[in-house]
Amino acid sequence: MKKSLLFPFVSLFLIPRAFAHCPLCTAGAAIAAGGAMWLGVNATVIGLFVGAFAVSLGWWISRIIKKQYVPYQKWIIIIISFVTTVLPLLPIMTPLYPLYISIAGDYGSLLNRTYAVNLFLAGSVVGAGIVSLTPWLSAKLTKIRKGKQLPFQGIALTFVLLIIIGIIIQLVM
Repeated sequence: MKKSLLFPFVSLFLIPRAFAHCPLCTAGAAIAAGGAMWLGVNATVIGLFVGAFAVSLGWWISRIIKKQYVPYQKWIIIIISFVTTVLPLLPIMTPLYPLYISIAGDYGSLLNRTYAVNLFLAGSVVGAGIVSLTPWLSAKLTKIRKGKQLPFQGIALTFVLLIIIGIIIQLVM
């Protein structure tokens, strides 16, 4: 009996590496997002991390494919990863925010409208932008430090930016 309970635990250390499956990741993200909403985390913050996860997953997948089959293949894969991760979550992540844009004239004119903004989607776009911007910021930081990098600089920079922006959004909204 003890051997059967010990084998799954020991086998975890024998696996050289694991590969995630996108639908499984999306389901996991949906469960995590639902749990976070239940705990009171703002939908924009949840979207921030889901969008960052989706773009990171797309980047990871694009690096696995060594040969370029179509122009802009890397960016196409990243966009497909974002769309296939974020869009399936939109039906359960429905908090909307009214955004009034006033350019000129009265409220009913063509230039003045109130738009319903999905906070989860907006946060996802911001998270995707942060993950896409981080490699450039990391290169600038390396250049400022005269070619020296901090340990895990890219990952640390990404997490620090996401956490700081997530805390700000959670406290402000």
